[in-house]
Amino acid sequence: MKFREDGTFTIMQLTDMHIGDGVEKKEKDDQTLALAAYLIEAEGPDLIVLTGDMIWSHGVADPAASFHRAIAPIVASGVPWAAVFGNHDSEGSVSRAELLALQLESGPNCLSQAGPEQLSGVGNYVLSVWDRAGVSEAAALYLLDSGAMAPVAVGGYEWIHPDQVNWYAQQSRQLSARCKGPLPALAFFHMPLPEYADVWAKGTVLGGQKFENVECAKINSGLFAALVEQGDVMGTFVGHDHDNDYCGMLHGIRLCYGRVTGYNTYGRLQRGARMIRLQEGERGFETWIRQADGEIIR
Repeated sequence: MKFREDGTFTIMQLTDMHIGDGVEKKEKDDQTLALAAYLIEAEGPDLIVLTGDMIWSHGVADPAASFHRAIAPIVASGVPWAAVFGNHDSEGSVSRAELLALQLESGPNCLSQAGPEQLSGVGNYVLSVWDRAGVSEAAALYLLDSGAMAPVAVGGYEWIHPDQVNWYAQQSRQLSARCKGPLPALAFFHMPLPEYADVWAKGTVLGGQKFENVECAKINSGLFAALVEQGDVMGTFVGHDHDNDYCGMLHGIRLCYGRVTGYNTYGRLQRGARMIRLQEGERGFETWIRQADGEIIR
């Protein structure tokens, strides 16, 4: 991947598609798939990132078939794409490893990776965006598996584990050394960090809506602190909370929700996608939401 000749690189975040079993609520699934195709055609992104809960898997007889349907419009678009898993993707009879294999079998435009075997989760990896000449790395994208459910003794949702946090910091240091300074970077994962509640309560809210609690893990494993210390990540992008779509600035990092894409799930917000545009050589990004009705919200 590299920046365009005009120096831009545009990412589309699709999140929480929640494709079901193809029978119950089929009309809603068809709406979701049609919306994904429309959004991709309307925006023409350079990369699509799926931030989890592509499918419902619990109680679904063939979740692999659901996953094929979920990624079909993305694959058909021919746009490079990558994904991280959410809490619902592998809660049924399919594993994260099996779903990753389905992604990789879909064709060369899938950039998803398993990541190091010794790390918690499946799908911890870094993607580089090269300069428009294709000579040097100009931006980095970190993708992390935020897990599913916490142990019963803790309750609630899982967290990004310390080994993943340490791995991120190591990758960041290596990139900084190779590129003679921190690269402008973004991070994508499914579950919001506890700091998403902090940014609404005492940070600088830059726009968007909050209609539900921040459903983060009960344990703070320190990823946000590592992001601040490393100084490369400019913004994080999550899903999970379908009725939140706000962005806010906290300690120099922009914490952003995507916009829920799927119709086969709860949520009062109009379905859509979050867009992110990088400019080569600049530390910053532009972001907006395109809704199903075509309206663009900045």
